[in-house]
Amino acid sequence: MDYMRIPLNRVAVLIGKDGEVKKKIEERADIKLEVNSATGEVRIDDSESEKPLEAYSARNVVRAIGRGFSPEVAFLLFSEDYFFHEINIKDYSGRSKNRLHLIKGRLIGTGGKARRTIEELADVHLSISGHYVAIIGQMENLEAAKKGIEMLLTGSNHSTVYRYLERKRKELKMARLGLV
Repeated sequence: MDYMRIPLNRVAVLIGKDGEVKKKIEERADIKLEVNSATGEVRIDDSESEKPLEAYSARNVVRAIGRGFSPEVAFLLFSEDYFFHEINIKDYSGRSKNRLHLIKGRLIGTGGKARRTIEELADVHLSISGHYVAIIGQMENLEAAKKGIEMLLTGSNHSTVYRYLERKRKELKMARLGLV
């Protein structure tokens, strides 16, 4: 049994049209989800589940939907190859709301360009919601994206981050081909 809270504006996405998304999560992970639409509290009952790995993944799927991912992207987490990670921007901005707003602006970029570029170079999915950056991707790609995002959060230039991500992408490609 696990409890978590998601933003009220994401409750409808978690439930889906005619309860479709909720039902898919329950069937896939052999769990029961109880969603309180008034508070955003989600109760995950995995006591009768015979699929412990999927039950754990279901928690991450619910968290990912709560952080702004579409259900289709969040369902990637049911695959063994995909992982979820979130970074609290407040750890880098301190208490200043202006600094938080500035840092979010750096992460998103003009018209979402910085976010899109990071997603493409690192081959991950990003969601920037509230004071969190959430990442879904394969482990090596996720680590590269995490490092790139942390570089931006600590003040590195966008061009420096992009060069780092391009280098990492090249290294990962070479490693996959067995040339390293």
